[in-house]
Amino acid sequence: LAPLQQRIDDRLDAINRMMSTYREDSDLMRFNRTSSTTWQDAPAALVDLVERALRISESSDGMYDITVGPLVNLWGFGNAGDRNTPPSAGQIAELLPTVGYQHLQTRRAPPALRKTVAGLQADLSSIAKGWAVDEIAALLDAEGFTGYLVEIGGEVFARGGKRNGDPWRIAIERPSFTERSIQRVVALHDLAMATSGDYRNFFPAGGKRYSHTIDPRSGMAIAHGLASVTVFARNCAEADGWATALMALGDEQGPATAERLGIQALFIARKDDGFSERVSSALHKAPVWRGQP
Repeated sequence: LAPLQQRIDDRLDAINRMMSTYREDSDLMRFNRTSSTTWQDAPAALVDLVERALRISESSDGMYDITVGPLVNLWGFGNAGDRNTPPSAGQIAELLPTVGYQHLQTRRAPPALRKTVAGLQADLSSIAKGWAVDEIAALLDAEGFTGYLVEIGGEVFARGGKRNGDPWRIAIERPSFTERSIQRVVALHDLAMATSGDYRNFFPAGGKRYSHTIDPRSGMAIAHGLASVTVFARNCAEADGWATALMALGDEQGPATAERLGIQALFIARKDDGFSERVSSALHKAPVWRGQP
């Protein structure tokens, strides 16, 4: 398995060199640093993933937006360091003109990215982990593996089952601020799963909890009753991106969007006496929800 592990490590390193916002030498950070509004050469895989993210942006009425990175950093949830108080209205207003997926363009031949406002920056952290899971899954498929589980940062893809024939059983976490516990367990078979929530990455201030999910239209941390969203899909990039999008859309627009687009999604809302679940029609009909591997 050593050569296989090396190939996996090499692939993950190549993904980081393209898409990491924590490596100053990544292709994405090179694009973010430039103030030029001309086309910038980029790896084809990076362009492809940006295109996929932009499609989710369009389908979510802009609530999913990979250009929200400067606001995420301003709120202390990015690579610029933590904070324990909300930014001022003036600080937010200063950055808002540089945010907007409509200011980011892609070109396939030759592969390139372009920003139409000089200060725009892209952050793929809401979809890149899922895409990395898919890349490792593709590598394992090419090697002939028929039963495996790939997990990166909580994003999961399961192929086949275990050696003993049992399905891969994955826990969905209860979105509690105070303890780690299980909401429910599902059996995955040739399926990806990703969760976005407000219960791990936040800071308290002035009697409120400020979530790491930022509304790209207002620049404010989201504030609604939705605690987490889990999405199931055939590939993990879609599950990852849509979990973030539906979480940003909130407890009313999120489920409505999942219904409109046929997304398999579990919504967990925070109530005074605990949590409530809401299941999209597509998930309710799906084998994974009926307990069938």
